[in-house]
Amino acid sequence: MSSRTKGILLIICSAFCFAFMNAFVRLSGDLPSVQKSFFRNFVALLIACVIFFRNGKDHHIPKGTLLPLLMRAGFGTIGILCNFYAIDHLMLSDASMLNKMSPFFTILFSWLLLKEKLQPVQAVAVLTAFIGSMLIVKPSLDFTDFQGSFAGLCGGICAGAAYAMVRLLGNKGMNKTFIVLVFSGFSCLVTLPFLIFDFHPMTWVQLLTLLGAGVAAAGGQFTITAAYCYAPAKEISVYDYSQLIFATALGFFLFGEIPDGWSFSGYLIIILAAVGMFLYHRRMDRQHSA
Repeated sequence: MSSRTKGILLIICSAFCFAFMNAFVRLSGDLPSVQKSFFRNFVALLIACVIFFRNGKDHHIPKGTLLPLLMRAGFGTIGILCNFYAIDHLMLSDASMLNKMSPFFTILFSWLLLKEKLQPVQAVAVLTAFIGSMLIVKPSLDFTDFQGSFAGLCGGICAGAAYAMVRLLGNKGMNKTFIVLVFSGFSCLVTLPFLIFDFHPMTWVQLLTLLGAGVAAAGGQFTITAAYCYAPAKEISVYDYSQLIFATALGFFLFGEIPDGWSFSGYLIIILAAVGMFLYHRRMDRQHSA
């Protein structure tokens, strides 16, 4: 299995996990976004610690990776807080869609910061997927949901920057589990003071759903970190839009949300863009191996 294929499969698995994470966050009820973020990252931190130390990895940080590692943690933390706020104030599908702006910004930041080349066909595929996403979001001049929408968009931008840093760290040989460990630990430290001074009591159901969100987030974090270490963002990030399909299914079965015809048209456009880019890369591989 090629590195690109591994990256594609891993990023689809990540989309599946993050869709469940969003559903669990919504099911946890009326709790502060910071409190939800802490539990989400705390579970991921525990899992990352167990895996990292069980594998006996050393603590060596490759040269020139400290700043990208901190940037990954900082952007990732802001992205999570914005995403959780959007989940609490928008429909699940809308919040997921705004967060899935991250692949577009990942390619942008990879081009700006990592100097990765972008082929015209790849740019068209990403632009097509972005147009499809707009059919789902259906932006308007109604400012009643402006805060939630703005937070969701900021979350997508920050996530895109964070994943570009993951790609850079992977290229420099940094251990994938260590990247998740540092990010989760950083997020817990940042949100802990808010949790201490503004803790909201939780029921057992709320606690279990937040733990479920943490487990799902850990699965998504490990798989997406591995995905961007296996392949460049320009080749696999469009597949991250598959989360829309999972989010729509969960929204229907858990919250009774039924997308309209515009949304289904957007799904179709995104899937066609993903398939088109996959076929393009497969043809290029065959030409190079011939």
